[in-house]
Amino acid sequence: MSAMTIEAADQDAIVRDAEAAVARIAEARTEIGRVIFGQAAVVERTLVTLLSGGHGLLVGVPGLAKTKLVVTLGTVLGLEAHRIQFTPDLMPSDIVGAEVLEQGRDGSRSFRFIAGPVFAQLLMADEINRASPRTQSALLQAMQEGHVTVAGQRYDLPKPFHVLATQNPLEQEGTYPLPEAQLDRFLLQIDVHYPDRDAERRILVETTGAGEAEPRAVLTGEELARFQRLVRRLPVGESVVEAILDLVRSARPEESPEVAEVVAWGPGPRASQALMLAVRARALLQGRFAPSVDDVVALAEPVLQHRMALTFAARADGNTVRAVIERLVRKIG
Repeated sequence: MSAMTIEAADQDAIVRDAEAAVARIAEARTEIGRVIFGQAAVVERTLVTLLSGGHGLLVGVPGLAKTKLVVTLGTVLGLEAHRIQFTPDLMPSDIVGAEVLEQGRDGSRSFRFIAGPVFAQLLMADEINRASPRTQSALLQAMQEGHVTVAGQRYDLPKPFHVLATQNPLEQEGTYPLPEAQLDRFLLQIDVHYPDRDAERRILVETTGAGEAEPRAVLTGEELARFQRLVRRLPVGESVVEAILDLVRSARPEESPEVAEVVAWGPGPRASQALMLAVRARALLQGRFAPSVDDVVALAEPVLQHRMALTFAARADGNTVRAVIERLVRKIG
C-alpha cells in the first residue's frame, strides 16, 4: 500500500471521527448553556482548554459563576471533580495527600498513603493565589507530569486530569502572585467578564425561583480523552504554523526592537505548543476539521497574556499586555 493511500485512508478516518466528535461536543455545549448564561466565550475557551488536554486559569471578580461553571463541566463531561479552597494556611499535603502510620491487630506498623483531592479528573483550585508559594508549587508536578511524589513514591493521577483555577484580579491583599513557572503551566488564561443585560435578566429569572436547572452527564471521561487524541491528529496548514511562529516570536524582546521597548520577557516555545493545540481544539469545537489563521487571532490573547510581562517604564506609560498583543495580532490578521 502506498504512502499516498495510507494518508488518504487516515484522512478519511479523521473526518469520520471528527464528525462524530462534533455532534457529541455540541450536545455537551448545549447542556452547559442550560445552566451557564451569558458566558459563551468563557465556555468556549474552557472547552478548548479541556479538549487540548490542558489546564485553565479563570480570572474574574466574585459572583460571575466561575465555580458553577467548573462544577457544571465536571457533571456534563462525566468527570470526577474535586474542589480545593486555597487559603494562606493550606499545606501541600492538603492537596496531594500524605502517608499515615497505622498499627495492625498483630502490632505491626506500616505507612499507608491517603490520597489528597488532587486525585481527580477535574480539580478546581479556587482562589489559587491565596495559598503560599510552597503550596502552589505542590500543583506544579501534578499539572505538568500527571503524577505526584510523596516520600519518594510516585502516584499517578487519573486520566484525563485537568486543573481549572480561579483568581480574583481586584483583591490582592493577603495573596501570593503565581510565579511565572506555574503560570506557564496554564494553557489559557480565561478572563471572565460581566454578562450583558439580556443574559443577566435570564439569570435573575431562572436562578431565583423555586426550581433551578441542573446539569446532566452527556460525555464520559473516556470520550473526552478520545477527543483529546483526535485534536492532536487534526491537520494544520503551513499558513497556520507560520502565523503561530510569527506571532509568538514577535512577542519576544530579542526578536523585535519595537517589542523590546515595552516587553521585559516574552513567551517561550510552550506558548507555541499551546497555541497549536488550542487552534485545533477550537476548530473541532466549531465543527471544522482544520484550524485557520482566524483561530490563531482569536486565541492569541488567552494563550499569550500570562506568558509575557511589560517593563516598568511601559507600565508607567500606561501600556498593557493586551494592547501589545493586539498590535502583534494585527500584523498577522
